[in-house]
Amino acid sequence: MVNRRNFIKSTGLAGGAILAGGPGAFSSSLSGFAYESKRPPLAARKFVSEAVETTIKDIQSSIKDPEMGWLFGNCFPNTLDTTVTYTEMGGKPDTFVITGDIHAMWLRDSSAQVWPYLPLAAKDPKLKKLLAGVIHRQNKCIIIDPYANAFNDGPADSPWKSDLTDMKPELHERKWEVDSLCYPIRLAYGYWKATGEDAVFDNDWENAMGLVLQTFRVQQRKKDRGPYKFQRVTGWQTDTVAGGGYGNPVRPVGMICSIFRPSDDATIYPFLVPSNLFAVTSLRQLAEMFQKIRGNAAMAKEANDLAEEVEKALREYAIAEHMNFGKMYAFEVDGYGNSLYMDDANVPSLLSIPYLTGLNPEDEVYRNTRKFLLSASNPYYYKGKAAEGQGGPHSGVDMIWPLGITMRALTSKDPQEIKFCLSTLKSSHAGTGFMHESFHKDDVAKFTRKWFAWANTLFGELILKVHSEQPGLL
Repeated sequence: MVNRRNFIKSTGLAGGAILAGGPGAFSSSLSGFAYESKRPPLAARKFVSEAVETTIKDIQSSIKDPEMGWLFGNCFPNTLDTTVTYTEMGGKPDTFVITGDIHAMWLRDSSAQVWPYLPLAAKDPKLKKLLAGVIHRQNKCIIIDPYANAFNDGPADSPWKSDLTDMKPELHERKWEVDSLCYPIRLAYGYWKATGEDAVFDNDWENAMGLVLQTFRVQQRKKDRGPYKFQRVTGWQTDTVAGGGYGNPVRPVGMICSIFRPSDDATIYPFLVPSNLFAVTSLRQLAEMFQKIRGNAAMAKEANDLAEEVEKALREYAIAEHMNFGKMYAFEVDGYGNSLYMDDANVPSLLSIPYLTGLNPEDEVYRNTRKFLLSASNPYYYKGKAAEGQGGPHSGVDMIWPLGITMRALTSKDPQEIKFCLSTLKSSHAGTGFMHESFHKDDVAKFTRKWFAWANTLFGELILKVHSEQPGLL
């Protein structure tokens, strides 16, 4: 069983790279140190995309900082190099995507891991089929159980099979998280917009999306608490659920209950605000796809109506007057007037709202929220000898998440802030050449998860964005 909270003191290889170098290796030097590629040899890579390889070479050739170019070359292709298994089933592409050192497919992580490759799909038919395969596999997963967050590659054993919930052989874990159903919508919508193709939007997709709508409606908990409950025998309070497995009480105001956060930690107040904001955007994207691709006006209306209802509830219950920061978003609320002020670096987070929803970063409520998030008033914002940044309960106190640093840069237009984030990311890989789940604020060599593909790919996405918008920072 993999313990996601284990500390790793390491300066060895990461990202599943057993051997360094190989074709396409980026070699440079700085202060006498050679930067050799940490990617697996070509023959050991799980998938090779010509468009991705060309992009790596083009970007690296224009990055002045050799260490940053080396990091990009290691991190950007890490999902393809080490985590994807592509096959075809029933005449359709099928892609299983593990997170890295945990051999299971999270709906959230798999979507985020392949997201930065979407702009290249139109140039690379193989890559396009791989991405379509992720969508097809996610449809299957949702149909198996829309409440599960992580899946096995078919029926298999699970370290969590004894959890007190409705486990099935296909499930790795069954933690209900609103964002787990938002991310597949985001991926499908992004794929459609990037490629113009709609073959993936078949009957399985429509059935899966119907379950998404049904699950969201049930978890508004207007009539009762619904069928989902979860408990685990554990010493970690955040790994089990209060209220007999249903979570703490909520007043049904229109928002959707999320019993767990994107970090897979249990919520305190089940109306998780960033996930509900994400749901509003996802539902509107879903409505557009139902209408324009499937010609299903009834489902489109249902998705739009739900989006309107959740958005109205967010305006009324998710924004409150903070004693120091004015009107801002709470992290969690319960509809009774109780609010939790914090953030978790996992995405969706409050910090990530513009990234996932398209909200203008200059929006006053978001600006106030951001000031809080990046201050000592946020109990999970850490400053230490090695770095400063957001963390969360999942890895414990004083542990900073590269995901949070990367998201801070992705949601900023300030060159100095972006430069600060890039510098922090560059100085925190502990010689491995890869991003990690978290590292200690005083010692970057004390980190969790040496092979965490989402953090690697998101870093690559940031470099692509900076290269496009503010190349001088590289």
